[in-house]
Amino acid sequence: MSDPVIISAVRTPIGTAKHSLRDLTVEQLAGPVVAAAVRRTGLDAATVHDVVLGNCLGPGGNVARVSALAAGLPDTVPGLTVDRQCASGLAAIDLSAQLVRSGAGLVVAGGVESASTAPWRFWPPVGDAEPVRYERAPFAPTAADDLDMGLSNDLLAAEAGVTRARQDAYAARSHALAVAAQQRGAFADELLTVAGVDRDDRPRAGLTPERLARLRPAFREGGTVTAGNSCGISDGAAAVAVVPAETQQRLGVPGLRILATATSGVSPTRPGVGLVPATRLALQRAGLTLDQVDVIELNEAFAGQVLACCDELELDPDRVCREGGALALGHPWGASGAVLMVRLFTQLVTRGQGRHGLAAIAAGGGMGVAAVVERIP
Repeated sequence: MSDPVIISAVRTPIGTAKHSLRDLTVEQLAGPVVAAAVRRTGLDAATVHDVVLGNCLGPGGNVARVSALAAGLPDTVPGLTVDRQCASGLAAIDLSAQLVRSGAGLVVAGGVESASTAPWRFWPPVGDAEPVRYERAPFAPTAADDLDMGLSNDLLAAEAGVTRARQDAYAARSHALAVAAQQRGAFADELLTVAGVDRDDRPRAGLTPERLARLRPAFREGGTVTAGNSCGISDGAAAVAVVPAETQQRLGVPGLRILATATSGVSPTRPGVGLVPATRLALQRAGLTLDQVDVIELNEAFAGQVLACCDELELDPDRVCREGGALALGHPWGASGAVLMVRLFTQLVTRGQGRHGLAAIAAGGGMGVAAVVERIP
């Protein structure tokens, strides 16, 4: 059994839905990053064992297989599409690690989402009624448990005692950090230009807590979650190349050893807290504490949700997403977990800013996925 090691990582820019990447379908987003992830390894594309991609709202038909073909990989390379909602991209990387531990060679894993081109669906008519637009997937079997993400995370923030002021300050921080990172070229090594787009759409300069405080609650009367302290609906793709440790050593390249992963379930009414038990379990399996982790990337679906999770983990929020997170960059659902891993690769491997990293993300339905990695020479 060999340790899985990530030796390349790449992502598209993240486009706000209906903006810069609006015309690109899922395979047009994922194909280039799959190809780039393989190309950056220096390995022959014919050695790819599998392509595993997360996706939530695509056209079906096995997005991973279609993307592998769009990437120009040999038709002998299969594909597997994973749907663990927002955690799909990180779940795909988890599965790739298991494949490598089971004897696979090069596996490309990640995720993709094109909210802009996702097909419209309709419930069939009942009797003489007209078809009804299918707005979203159910997250739980009963209406009482099937809350919208915004409402459930607004309630989570209230129960955790996370104030509106803290949420707006954290959201403003995310944008400020992302803008500063853009300006100094911090994302350059991980970004792949697609359709002429070479930078993330969403980060905004000058977005202060005072400006955010003017926005009205978006999901309930008297709530604290607004459009300003929530992530944006987005398009994008990300992929990593995972190989056995022996291959990484033979190539003589640095990488991220996947030390441990974990997936957990929580109440479907409070899905945003799902990353907490997953984080704890992944750290336990890795034999580490949060104090020993150098770079922490949590998916910022909602500022209140991230802060509630940090409070429960006794984690200083200033240690999280130090170059901005999904609040500023956007949240391309099926890709977001993979984006976290790409961010870890850039900071730990490309720049050498520490040894250990943590990626964690919560998902609709009440789940969380986490992964702990270690930089190796």
